[in-house]
Amino acid sequence: MPYVREILSEGQPTLRKVAKRVDPREIDDPLFQQLIDDMFATMYAAPGVGLAAPQINVAKRVFVMDVHDGEHEPAAVINPKLHLLGEEIELKEGCLSVPGIVGDIVRHERAAVTGLDRYGQRIRIEGDGLLAQCMQHEVDHLDGTLYIDRAKNLRPVAGEEEKETAEA
Repeated sequence: MPYVREILSEGQPTLRKVAKRVDPREIDDPLFQQLIDDMFATMYAAPGVGLAAPQINVAKRVFVMDVHDGEHEPAAVINPKLHLLGEEIELKEGCLSVPGIVGDIVRHERAAVTGLDRYGQRIRIEGDGLLAQCMQHEVDHLDGTLYIDRAKNLRPVAGEEEKETAEA
């Protein structure tokens, strides 16, 4: 049974560490599968569109995402390798680990990740818009980087649109 875990806030050391690679033999372990289930439950409860394991105090290279675009299924990505595609664009961004704040950040308009899915199968997910932004944001978490390290014009959330962005 999945349960909602506490999301760490900025200032917690685990958020600033480079997460450790997952040994593929670990993927079949029921505790690792429980971690993935808990990450989805935590992300949905927040609510957010992505969550990296360090955000729940687990220093492993795994993230989950569900951008609710009708095109891409919810996904868990283990040991992701990020591929930046397309032009750089400026976007508004927030983070579950930095609640109530949004900022402007430069990201690539398209991105892809390759890695393993929750069953240990090789996957590649590619897209643009929120999906591309989410993949870049979550891989940053796995590298110990928060969006506030690179964003400008950090400000308190104002209005419904920024509230949705802050929950991404």
